[in-house]
Amino acid sequence: MDAWIIDAVRTPRGRGRADGGLHEVHPQELLAQCLRALADRTAFDPAEVEDVVAGNGIFAGDHGDNIARLATLLAGWPESVPGLALHRFCGGGQQAVTVAATGVASGAQDLVVAGGVESMSRWGLAAGSVTIDGGNPEFRERFPTVPQGVSADLIATLGGYSRAAVDAYAATSQRRAAAAIAEGRFDRALVPVAGPDGRVLLDHDEHPRPGTTVERLAGLKPAFAAAGASSPAGERRTYDEICLQRYPSIDAVEHVHHAGNSSGVVDGAAAVLVASGSWVRAHGVRPRARIRSTAAIGSEPVIMLTAPAPAARRCLDKAGMTVGDVDLWEINEAFAAVVLRAVDDLGCDPDRVNVNGGAIALGHPIGATGAMLIGTVLDELERRDLATGLVTMCTGGGMGTATLIERV
Repeated sequence: MDAWIIDAVRTPRGRGRADGGLHEVHPQELLAQCLRALADRTAFDPAEVEDVVAGNGIFAGDHGDNIARLATLLAGWPESVPGLALHRFCGGGQQAVTVAATGVASGAQDLVVAGGVESMSRWGLAAGSVTIDGGNPEFRERFPTVPQGVSADLIATLGGYSRAAVDAYAATSQRRAAAAIAEGRFDRALVPVAGPDGRVLLDHDEHPRPGTTVERLAGLKPAFAAAGASSPAGERRTYDEICLQRYPSIDAVEHVHHAGNSSGVVDGAAAVLVASGSWVRAHGVRPRARIRSTAAIGSEPVIMLTAPAPAARRCLDKAGMTVGDVDLWEINEAFAAVVLRAVDDLGCDPDRVNVNGGAIALGHPIGATGAMLIGTVLDELERRDLATGLVTMCTGGGMGTATLIERV
């Protein structure tokens, strides 16, 4: 059985700061506005929705208490519609779509909404530690982890990606995003966010910096050198030393990443409507795409961010396809070196990767990004009259997620 994408929407990405356009909007409301917009655009009856699945990266504070269920109620949908919040770090929104597709393709469900939400400007103290070990010293002894920025610098060091190379990639992301915005390529999916009085608070992505150049980026100081020189609680080893012990082939970690070549801190939400073939036929709806396959995979947890390529290959293997069969790629721009490494590992054409820019330019609202990228690649496949798109992401803890879609 098949799982069909009927439509996909997202909010703008607001700057993840107290002066950002979405800071005053509760994350439940961000997701609720996506749910309402999806129903308005597609004209389905929310009472038919069998679940709302939402990724989230923090699960605490105003993101807690099952934000999927709370947003569903806040959207004004029937009390009979349940909600499921799930956590796969940065891959939560993409994993939500996988869960929806699995339920639909198995025949267990006919109509599921999947997506995610993150208001990073509202994280505050609830964000917790920079390490990903649950504060367990026994786990830390066996599986030491380092901050993600240090992991990204480790990838750059091992791969030989210089400061000039990661800055050049970042400038390209900004240039592509600027062109996409100027040409209205995101307009179909974009849902303006309104306040309680109906006034539009934000109708465009706030994070892009058009005109960014390699020369400007070269003036920024590395952001993770201090973190690399620090130690986790109760440890005498620094994070850099943990990297060197795991990868003794290098003499030092070259710290090349900074705010300009790393993903932006932003607020946002997204939602994707996934339906069965029987629901599509019964309602006379034309789907936009079919979910061909999905995958998740683990990778070494110190370097942490190298799983996009293995996840993509697993996804392609399940579909009986190869790298060359993919028309467009979305490889989440957590850090510039993550994309450079994935492109090298896959051997894919860089001109088919992140053609409208990515999280370096647009921002990365952790739990929402995966669902946003699925909508982005679908819109671009339609614009270019192409067939297949693959979205793949790295996630905390050393994991990767992937989704392969085929346009109808």
